[in-house]
This record gives sequence, C-alpha cells and structure tokens, in this order.
Amino acid sequence: MKIAIFGVGGVGGYFGWRLAQAGEEVVFIARGAHLRALREVGLKMETPDGASFVQPVQAIQDPAEIGPVDTVILGVKAWQVPEAAESIRPLIGPDTFVVPLQNGVEAPMHLSQALGAEHVFGGLCYIVALRVGPGHIRHAGMEPRIAFGELDNRVSERARQLEAAFLRAEVNVEIPSDINTAMWDKFLFIASFSGVASITRAPVGTIRSVPETRRILQDVMEEIFAVARARNIALKDNAVEVTMAVVDRLPAEGTASMQRDIMEGRPSELSSQSGAVVRLGEEVGQPAPLNSFIYASLLPMELRARGKLGF
Repeated sequence: MKIAIFGVGGVGGYFGWRLAQAGEEVVFIARGAHLRALREVGLKMETPDGASFVQPVQAIQDPAEIGPVDTVILGVKAWQVPEAAESIRPLIGPDTFVVPLQNGVEAPMHLSQALGAEHVFGGLCYIVALRVGPGHIRHAGMEPRIAFGELDNRVSERARQLEAAFLRAEVNVEIPSDINTAMWDKFLFIASFSGVASITRAPVGTIRSVPETRRILQDVMEEIFAVARARNIALKDNAVEVTMAVVDRLPAEGTASMQRDIMEGRPSELSSQSGAVVRLGEEVGQPAPLNSFIYASLLPMELRARGKLGF
C-alpha cells in the first residue's frame, strides 16, 4: 500500500515510523524544520527505555507532489481536521480512505462532510508519544495500539490490507466489530483524563491517588458514559470500571496532550473533548454539568491561546 502520513507529531510519527521500518511505501508530509530534519537525517524515534533509532524516510511539503495514495493516516490535532481535510484533497483518489487518529469522536463527521463518507474510516489509537524536536519523536509509554474500520462496520478488503501492513510492522492492530463504540470507549478515557488533568495540572499518578480528584475523574466518566448511552452507543455496562483500571495502569508521571497544550499556552483540543461531551449531550437532552464546568473553566485560557482574549 502507498500510505501518506499527514501530521507527523507523536501519533503520526510513531505509526508512520513503524510502517516505514517494515518496508511499507510511506511518505511523510511536513514543513519547516521538521521537514528538513526528516529529509536530511531521517525520523528519529526514542523509545521508553531511552534507546534511539533513525529511519530514513520520504518527506514532502506539498501533497500535490505525490498525488493519490491508498491510505492517508491523519495525525493532526482534532481542531485542525477541517483545515487538514482541504489540504489532503490531492491525496484522495477514487479508492483512497482516510484514517483519523485524533482524540475525540467527531473527526469522521468533519472528514465525511469535506471528502465524502466513502473516503473515511473511523479510527483511534492508544499511545503516549510526542514530538520533542525537528524529526524527533519520543514514545514515552503505553503499549501502542491502533484500531480502525469502515463507518458502516463491514470488514472490507481495504481495511484488511491496512491491517496486514500494521501486522507486518508488528503493531497491535484491530478492526473492531463496531468502530463507533470503539471510538467512544477511547473517548470515555481521554476526555475525562484530559479534562481533569487540565484543571488540576497534575500527572495521572497524583490524580488517581488523591481521593477527591479520583472521585471527580470517575464522576466525569459517568457523565460521558450517560451521554454515550443517550446517543445509542453500545458501551458495556462496566465501561467506567474498565477505564478506571486503564488509568491505574498508566505511568504515574503521565500527562494528557490537551493538558500539556493548555499549560504551555498553545491551542488545544478542549472543544473536541470536554466541549464535545457538552455539545453531544445537549443534542440528546443529556446534561453533563461536570464536563460543562471543566470546559467553561478552561475556555478563557483556550481563547487567549487562540488570540481571541488578552489577559
């Protein structure tokens, strides 16, 4: 398969690196210093144990330079998806499909509106990874896992082909029986963790060990679970319990990407995580007061990061 990685941050960088290492035909789309480093040095991957590996890669700036590909793996932030959908148009041929790996559950909708639902998969991943410098990605923790599938949940040949590519790359990969439910399972985890971590500005080990913040985290999950059920998402009855167990297994020093962005004054995925819980709940008459409080409390910082408020 010919695979384009659009958004070479922690997620796109890691999974693209694994595919390139396995000999797949991968092209990375980047710009600026990141692009120069990828071209001149290659993609440097730092593992959780501190080892480093450099993989020579093909990197370009303009998607029109390569034209249509089989698959686009979209690794940009959730708030960048609408703009990215326009940028990747030159990569889209009759049979191309896009796999969004953003935190949140709305990316397939935004992509379908721009490109047509026939070109869009649902997708998600679990990994703690970040870009620490030009051409340099650090895998900080968590066993990487990726899942994707057709929006109508049929197991297509093109999904099987991408699954085979990840298997050759020795990545834990899955085509779930219900991709929408799988995305909400991830959303239950990431939106609750990101929201509480951003409010407290504490690592996960602290959040889960302080009884008061642990209780808030669980209550935020319960609200997201209620919104999912109100939207006819088939989360299992013990989804909150299972997700809390995931939190308990995270490295104690772990932080959420939304939390890091907010703390460092950058635009974040606030609207796509806490804000989305509130919006999606309102659409079906399911209130989410804790998530609403988190969203409203963090919104001034978000607006300042986007240049809409000055204080």
